[in-house]
Parts: sequence; structure tokens; C-alpha cells
Amino acid sequence: MKIEIISGSPRNGSVTHRAALYLNEWFSKNTSHSTDIISLQEWQVPPIESVWTSPDKAPENLRHLAERVFQANAFILVTPEYNGSYSPALKNLLDHFPKQLHKPFGIATASPGAMGGIRASQQLLLLVPALLGIASPNMLIIPAVDKKFNEDGTLADDSFLNAIHTFTTEFLWLAERLTNNK
Repeated sequence: MKIEIISGSPRNGSVTHRAALYLNEWFSKNTSHSTDIISLQEWQVPPIESVWTSPDKAPENLRHLAERVFQANAFILVTPEYNGSYSPALKNLLDHFPKQLHKPFGIATASPGAMGGIRASQQLLLLVPALLGIASPNMLIIPAVDKKFNEDGTLADDSFLNAIHTFTTEFLWLAERLTNNK
């Protein structure tokens, strides 16, 4: 299975990106699935003007990105909370692509604050079905993200391992069943 982890913050030095780095490494070490990170720090996606129905419909400079999205079997959305919702850059990226029929989505939200982006997670629970995807009900909500993960994406707080284990186990349970039945 090909899993794309979408790191939804375009900000340089994003503390949320640390969680995406950690998850990518975790899946690489603990599963046989292929994972990679689509970092919105690296991709300058223009404001939505048209939906890309195939990679060749995307602008030349974004075709590789479009190929990765079309080839993915599952997604993990990692986003900070922006004014009570997920990042506008993440929404803009997802709006460029047609519906993700029956593809599994993991939701991870993060914040330096105590709530961990919980409001953004609730908004993503509305977005995923609109994309015709299926959200894993076990989300990874990361309060004090700057204290949970180091800049290089390594875990700084071992007490958070149980939350990571629950998230990854439940996401894989859903994703493996959905992708094995296609």
C-alpha cells in the first residue's frame, strides 16, 4: 500500500511538520507499506482554478505531485490549527483533485497549545467524506507538539507513545481492509 502523509503547513520551521516526519519514519520501520511526505513547504500550489482529473491535467511543474496523489492508496493529513480549522494550504491542495473514492484518511492535528488542534480535526471529519474518502475514527491529536517531537521528527516525550500506537494501529486496520478489497 502507498501512503502519502500530507504535511499541511506551508510555514518554514513548522512544528507540525515534526509529527509528519515521525509518522513517516514510524511506518517505514514498522510496516512494509510505502510512505512518503507531501510537504506543503515544498510545493507552491496555486489557488484553485480547476480540478486536475489526471496527472497530465496538472501544470507541468506540479505533475509529479499529481502523480503521487493519484497513485496513493491512503492518506494521512497532518495539520496545525488555523483559526479553528485546518490549514488553508491543505484545503487548497485537496481541492485540486477529484474525489478520493473509498480511500482511507488518517487525521493528525497539532498545536503548541493544550487543545492539540481538536477543532481542526473536527473540520477534517467533515472534509474527508466530502472527498468520498473514509476517515479513521481514531485521530492523533497532538497538544504541545513542540514538546512532543524534536525538530528532526524524533519523539521527545515517550508518554505520547500510547496515542501514536492507537492512531497507527487503527489507521492501518482500516487502510489495509479498504485497499485489500479493491
